[in-house]
Amino acid sequence: MKEIVQDGAPVLREVAKPVPEELFGTAELVRIITDMERALDPELEGVALAAPQIGIPYRIFVVRKDRTIVPPPMDEAKTTTPLPPENQVFINPEIVKTSRRRAKVDEGCLSVRGIYGTTSRHERVTVRARNLDGSRFERGGGGLMAQIFEHEIDHLNGILFIDHAEHLVEINHATVG
Repeated sequence: MKEIVQDGAPVLREVAKPVPEELFGTAELVRIITDMERALDPELEGVALAAPQIGIPYRIFVVRKDRTIVPPPMDEAKTTTPLPPENQVFINPEIVKTSRRRAKVDEGCLSVRGIYGTTSRHERVTVRARNLDGSRFERGGGGLMAQIFEHEIDHLNGILFIDHAEHLVEINHATVG
């Protein structure tokens, strides 16, 4: 399994390259996406991952949509089954529209472990991207989805959230074992 690279790795500071036309619909592109999904899957706090975060300098990110849904209240959670993993892939994404309004949101990153801060993100963002087969789509989102779109496209442009976050704090998570 591919490791998630950490701040200091040069690939995180490079502008990622567009996925070339000849890669769409190939086993190689499927392998890259599979590697990204496998790297993200065990990261319970992770809602999305950009290809540079596993050392691949292409303009791709994956969103774990099932992790973006607010869970039911605790008393209801006992009677509901967890949502199955559901990934959405964004290839060669670009932001095509943003709201004027911005919000201060808490943010972290799997490539900057243990550091959290507050960022200013647009309340709504629309992204145009491509699927594995090369077909084009647009997806709009508000709140957490808008934040994910901006965070992941920042990764593709060599920007980490810590570059513009305020009130950075370090939180050491307990480990088992």
